[in-house]
Amino acid sequence: MRQLGTLLRRDLALLLLGGRRGGAMLPLVFFLAVATLFPFGVGPDPRLLARTGGGVIWVAALLAAILPLDRLIEPDVELGLFDQWALRGIGEEWIVAVRVLAHWLSFGPLLMLAALPAAALLGLDGATVRVLELGLLAGTPGLAAVGVTVAALTAGLRGGAALAGLLVIPLAVPLLVFGAGSLAPGGETGVALTGAVSLVLLAMAPFAGGAAVRAARG
Repeated sequence: MRQLGTLLRRDLALLLLGGRRGGAMLPLVFFLAVATLFPFGVGPDPRLLARTGGGVIWVAALLAAILPLDRLIEPDVELGLFDQWALRGIGEEWIVAVRVLAHWLSFGPLLMLAALPAAALLGLDGATVRVLELGLLAGTPGLAAVGVTVAALTAGLRGGAALAGLLVIPLAVPLLVFGAGSLAPGGETGVALTGAVSLVLLAMAPFAGGAAVRAARG
């Protein structure tokens, strides 16, 4: 457990402090930029903004979460760090699980905070903002799990960054559908469904990502 704690601190420091080219500020700035520019694209109609704003925030959250995909797993594979961890008795599944947690901690809470000014820009009311925050709390761990899994699957492949983007979108569609759907009238069950999908993705990520890392090492 001490080794896993050390690994978590190392991964989180790299993601937050910019060791992975951009740090936590890049997804946050990207998220706020999308929320700020959207009203200029669709016009100032407050009813239209309120009706579509929640979906825009969810799409922006997905895009912000996948920005560092090419830097989540591949650099450590290239440096042979997974081989060193294996010699210390740390399995790939544990490393991927820790990486999912570090990835979520580096962008999830920040996006939930950034969603508050974004919601104000889009004219969302208080009740909608509460549902939105609950949905992001339930769904962003699933986005982190999808991101790390896809990063492991594409590690070492030529054109892996482009392939990763193609793989993430269909895997994240259920989260976007249920998350954005929870903001519609009568969509109260959307948050629970978002959480359920997120839990399934979190359960699958260590095993799928660990197998992919072992294949990349081989």
